[in-house]
Amino acid sequence: MNAGDILAEGAICLALVLGAVFALVGSWGLVRLPTLMERLHGPTKATTLGLGGILVGSVLFFQFDQGTWSAHELLISLFLFITAPISANMIAKVHIHGGRDGRSGDARGRAGAPPAPPGNSDWATFEAPHRDTPAATHQD
Repeated sequence: MNAGDILAEGAICLALVLGAVFALVGSWGLVRLPTLMERLHGPTKATTLGLGGILVGSVLFFQFDQGTWSAHELLISLFLFITAPISANMIAKVHIHGGRDGRSGDARGRAGAPPAPPGNSDWATFEAPHRDTPAATHQD
């Protein structure tokens, strides 16, 4: 083995171990945090970075060991980094609406309830449909 092979294997191992540590921390946060809004950070932040690190390690392995570039891992990473924030946003909006209607059933976290918006305004995600909109006709 020459120095280049050792350096390549070290880079692959570093990416895999770093990715695994991030995935473990994200999974641990998903299990241990008390409320849904706090648990959202585990899979959307740390686990996404962990899977990204593992996929980078896979790309490096195929490049250094097999001598080929693989676009599969890059496409998986792109899909993951696009869909994780969108799904977290949708889950958070459903939780916020459920909390407003009293359907949440989730225990309050240490941070407490979010403060009310200033003045006579209302949060955009809390605004009920107006009478003239098509969504209002389905609820009546």
